[in-house]
Amino acid sequence: MPNGAQALLQTLADAGIDVCFSNPGTSEMHFVAALDAEPRMRAVLCLFEGVATGAADGYARMAGKPAATLLHLGCGLGNGLANLHNARKGKVPVVNIVGDHATFHVPLDAQLQSDIETVARNVSPGFVRTSNRTADLCRDAADAITAARGLPGQVATLILPADVSWGDGGQPCPPPPLPAPAAPDDGTVQAIADAIRSGGKAALLLGGQALREPALLTAAKIAAHCGVNVFCEVFPTRLERGAGLPAVERIAYLAEMASLQLSGLQHLVLVDAKSPVSFFAYPGKASDLVPEGCTVHTLATPAQDAVAGLEKLAAALDATSATPALQAAARPSRPRGRLTAAKVCKAVGHLLPERAILIDEAITSGLMLGVMTTGGPRHDLLTLTGGAIGQALPNAVGAAIACPDRKVLALVGDGSAMYTVQALWTMARERLDVIAVIFNNASYSVLNVELDRVGAGSRGGPKAKAQLDLHGPVLDFASLAHGMGVTATRCDRADAFCKALETALATPGPHLIEAVVPESLNASKRRVLPWLLRSLPNLPKPVALALKRKIAP
Repeated sequence: MPNGAQALLQTLADAGIDVCFSNPGTSEMHFVAALDAEPRMRAVLCLFEGVATGAADGYARMAGKPAATLLHLGCGLGNGLANLHNARKGKVPVVNIVGDHATFHVPLDAQLQSDIETVARNVSPGFVRTSNRTADLCRDAADAITAARGLPGQVATLILPADVSWGDGGQPCPPPPLPAPAAPDDGTVQAIADAIRSGGKAALLLGGQALREPALLTAAKIAAHCGVNVFCEVFPTRLERGAGLPAVERIAYLAEMASLQLSGLQHLVLVDAKSPVSFFAYPGKASDLVPEGCTVHTLATPAQDAVAGLEKLAAALDATSATPALQAAARPSRPRGRLTAAKVCKAVGHLLPERAILIDEAITSGLMLGVMTTGGPRHDLLTLTGGAIGQALPNAVGAAIACPDRKVLALVGDGSAMYTVQALWTMARERLDVIAVIFNNASYSVLNVELDRVGAGSRGGPKAKAQLDLHGPVLDFASLAHGMGVTATRCDRADAFCKALETALATPGPHLIEAVVPESLNASKRRVLPWLLRSLPNLPKPVALALKRKIAP
């Protein structure tokens, strides 16, 4: 019989899990040794656990199935928590394998001993299990795979003690077939149809499964037939966009703007989406963004079939034959002159290739990205689902491995990029077709905005401001990329940026383009922004919406 690690790898591969993003240690050496006995498993080394977990997230978003991670003990899991948090919030399936000390070594409280299960439950609340016997290991793994792949997708954590891994008697175990998700019941659908027909202003809020072409087209038919608005979550897990698809308005990040978008609604219908709330609490401001007097309806929970729910709702509203409004093809012109964040977004829209995968963690520098790419060629957009920065570069690693025939563009702020810059090394080692665009404005710009918004700006002195500034020294991402084997260039002019992007699009392998830009929200704009946000509720709605589109289209 194989040992535990060998049987585990066969169980994973038999279930279609054929990529493992790893950062192993001593306790995982038998798993590492067993990799050569399983030709179906691709093993991808990451130099930081946060890269491994973020890559598994990006892979699953694009492959539609989980990858495995291999992490070293509780400390390694801790290093990977931020991107597992993003995966949890995005309902992304991940089989998270964490090595542990041998069972007989645990009572000795060695230097690396920790309570792994407690750590794991923060990001894996639906499935955490320690496998204590080699004979049980593969059944435990099959349970983890089943948990991760079901609806909603989740991070399933399997803790693997070293002696369970090296022990003889492993028996591969196939996971059971997944049951088809249930569609919403007829009563729920009819009640929502009646609410929409009642004449009150209504909107659909789409998330998760509902942001792919079949669901988007059905939602757009409902909108065309019934006059409802269609929104999507502020940070979608995966949104299909571009010419020929319905354009969907994302809920704004800033709570004041989101409240403006939702104002006047009497019915908000959730389709695999969470009822909108403010990202943070602010003095004197509401955290729940649903307007007063609005009734929230749930058409499809994350555990249900969202596409079937929308189709049933369209049928109940006689909207099945309606003609949906589709986004016309359009590209912005080629930018020129001094480079700015908006011009970077314009260049991306001007040159975006067919079927690109666009990963947005540009924070304030990406404010114009949506409007510049909405009419571009068909593409997928991945965003920062859990708000924990450091996702984009690892996500790009996973997305490129899941879709090797597609270009991956990751747009990242300078502060965010430094969280998981080690991902560049993995891109080079695996020869991945990724273009990383780093906005270098030498600032944690979004935090400068928040310093004002929370009411602390007037008390921000030199020490406070120094915590939000990346000058002294200014980071040189082109040099960092070169040091990890990635072709890189630094630009401060729009024409140079366009040429660099054209070269990267035409040349296989990883590239980094460092865009040296001023802050999109500079000090003068930040002084005006809190006043402007406070004034939105008192302005005529058309004027307020025009201002919103100007700031964050």
